[in-house]
Amino acid sequence: MIDLAGSRHALPYVLNLSMVFTELPLLERPETARAAGFTAVEYWWPFETAVPDAAEADAFVVSVEQAGVAVTGLNFFPGDMAAGDRGLVTWPGREGEFAAGVASAIELGERLGCRRFNALYGNRIGGADPAGQDKLGLENLALASDAAARIDAEIVLEPLSGAEKYPLKTAGDVLKVLDDLGRDNVKLLADLYHLAVNGDDLDTVTTVHTGRIGHVQIADVPGRHQPGTGTLDIEGYLDKLRTAGYRGQVGVEYEPDGPSADSLSWLPFERRRLA
Repeated sequence: MIDLAGSRHALPYVLNLSMVFTELPLLERPETARAAGFTAVEYWWPFETAVPDAAEADAFVVSVEQAGVAVTGLNFFPGDMAAGDRGLVTWPGREGEFAAGVASAIELGERLGCRRFNALYGNRIGGADPAGQDKLGLENLALASDAAARIDAEIVLEPLSGAEKYPLKTAGDVLKVLDDLGRDNVKLLADLYHLAVNGDDLDTVTTVHTGRIGHVQIADVPGRHQPGTGTLDIEGYLDKLRTAGYRGQVGVEYEPDGPSADSLSWLPFERRRLA
């Protein structure tokens, strides 16, 4: 049972509105999150194209500003997620689309005050040389790093589960890319759900690699539902992260088991504020 009322870790939570409250239209979710007690939210890329039209972007910004919540994280355009795409960073032939998506996301982030962007690495593409894809990935991540640096932002890169063709499965896979890239503003996104499902060593991730983590996300295992529905020691790992020096945010990124509002009962209302 999750009991965070007196938890030692006291890390700030942000609600992922691409996973929670999806029973509502996109533009209604920020106000609903605020009414539920959250003062900060994060999203995957909230549009169907890399570059939304101006009216669409403006409406999104207004929905956030009127709700009075902060947006602390955005994904870059990942391609068609429903069709299995998992990012354009290493996708040969889509370099222009990736660059346009980065520029669009950075512009949106600047308007919203968002300073963290998640760059999904991309699947292995049939007929493409994996080494060539990785080389392209370094070039595209360098471009994203430069763009983010202009607004003092950072990029995070995450391992994923449930995507056979996605090559980054563990924290070590991501850290190798970061070592090859050598950019201070590109860090590991430690999603405890994905790492646990892939069999990674969460004790090492939460104690040894803490200094290289730019963001943390949580969901229980199995099922990817809210904390308390599975067996993952989420509270214990968050305590380890804090003890090891992590002072960042925790993204609440799960598929609600039941209505979204009910699924949040594990987290006391007073713990939902960013600060």
